[in-house]
Amino acid sequence: MRSLSLREKVAQLIVVPFYGEAPHPESLEYATCLHWVRDLRIGGLALVNRVQSGLVRHCEPHALAAFLNRMQRIARIPLLVAGDFERGVSMRVSSQTLFPHAMAFAATRDLSASRYEGTATARQARALGVHWILAPVADVNNNPDNPIINIRSYGEEPQEVTAHVKAFIEGAQSESSQPVLTTVKHFPGHGDTATDTHLGLAVLPADRARLESTELFPFRAAIRQGVDAVMSAHIAVPALDAPETPSTLSSAVLTGLLRNELGFRGLIVTDALDMQGVANEWGPGEAAVKALEAGADVLLMPPKPDQAIDAVLNAVQQGRLTRQRIEQSVSRILAAKIRVGLARRRIVNLEQIADLLDPPDAIQRAQQIADRAVTLLRNGKDLVPLRDAASTCFLVLTENCCSTAGSSFAQEVRKRAPKAQLTVLNPQMSDVQLDQIAAQAAACQAMVAAAFVSVAAYRGNVALPGGYPKLLDSLIASGRPVVLIALGNPYLARSFPTVSAYFATYSTAPPSELAAVKALFGEIPIQGRLPITIPGFAKYGDGIQPAAS
Repeated sequence: MRSLSLREKVAQLIVVPFYGEAPHPESLEYATCLHWVRDLRIGGLALVNRVQSGLVRHCEPHALAAFLNRMQRIARIPLLVAGDFERGVSMRVSSQTLFPHAMAFAATRDLSASRYEGTATARQARALGVHWILAPVADVNNNPDNPIINIRSYGEEPQEVTAHVKAFIEGAQSESSQPVLTTVKHFPGHGDTATDTHLGLAVLPADRARLESTELFPFRAAIRQGVDAVMSAHIAVPALDAPETPSTLSSAVLTGLLRNELGFRGLIVTDALDMQGVANEWGPGEAAVKALEAGADVLLMPPKPDQAIDAVLNAVQQGRLTRQRIEQSVSRILAAKIRVGLARRRIVNLEQIADLLDPPDAIQRAQQIADRAVTLLRNGKDLVPLRDAASTCFLVLTENCCSTAGSSFAQEVRKRAPKAQLTVLNPQMSDVQLDQIAAQAAACQAMVAAAFVSVAAYRGNVALPGGYPKLLDSLIASGRPVVLIALGNPYLARSFPTVSAYFATYSTAPPSELAAVKALFGEIPIQGRLPITIPGFAKYGDGIQPAAS
């Protein structure tokens, strides 16, 4: 601390995004990272996915680790590397250990599964050079219209969410030889909102009593559990502060509530400062200053790191911030770096990655969790398991014309029913094309529609895209029995209340695709229990449990 200038201390508060690739040293991307690390001397890096043509690209693990080794050698103070590993490292990295979304874990009612995910995620993250897991999600998703939390949450029941949050943290903390930092988010609770904070400021309308019994419940437990960091939400909470003030910029929320009332002593990290929930109203410099005034320690992904640093320095000169306030946060950040062993070793062994990344037991366990999560909520005429797959039409409703989601489902169905009619759709199809598909499907004895609806930033909703709703209405109106499978958003049933049969996997991950097919064909017992309420359709805890055939 004493060796750092004020500018260098401020830079330690900054964590910038990177794609986990190994850019050429002569490229602009490499020059930008080099500037951040060597010249600005920022405190850390946060792994994000590159998105091209609407498709998410995951980085190659060895390229990721090699790039981080290079940046660590350049950095004067070791870099704290963060990963948004809500579904294990596969959320950002090419990996065969494909855990489903959090809500699937709650559907299994198996805390050992969440504990295992925490352990596996910590072990694999450290093998790649990542020390800070920006998970688990502690939001209680009690709003069916929430467009950005949804299946990222364990569910709507505070005690159940709390139990799984604690289990994940416990599992991650069990890796004592290679410790990681864990994070609960999005404080003070993002579940009862209907706005994607990537697009604008969301509002949590709950009063203080409801906050205590619901939203704050998992955060209090996580703090007692020893969670290392708490991430703020870009949401306004009128019960705590002015209705136009995001919690990220609220001293009443971050200092008054989180530090003083809840007694949290670890790192407070902002949600990404390039999100419109903050960026719409405040520029990169002012947002950084206001977040520090509110009590944040780490400024995550400010859109212009140079401007953020300059703005904080100016705020110190003007008396808005004190040197002591900056040094409090720097002390927490340096202590966190020591806690994960960066004072001893900052370089990872590239040769060990293959040994640690995808052990067979982790791949198998991820599939078992996906299998056990499948939840059957309606089964008119005992349609599931299928009795005559050959005379059944299968429709795969993908989210993007170029997406790989749905390919595993289609492949597995074809293995089991090679003569069945199977059609893969995309939302860009015209009404004429969809009408033709509906007419062809109506000739089948039964229809199965596998609907993929993932949670994605900047989308703004979790509804079926394009002409899919009209297509499903047409299929249901045909009089033929329809099985609707929700791969992702489980609330889809609200839009199709008269569907013959309905089950949910709570995830678009490939193991959940396989689990859906196995459930359809009676290869596994259907055991899941609903961790939410689907208004007008199903209650919390519902689940029909037919045995495997």
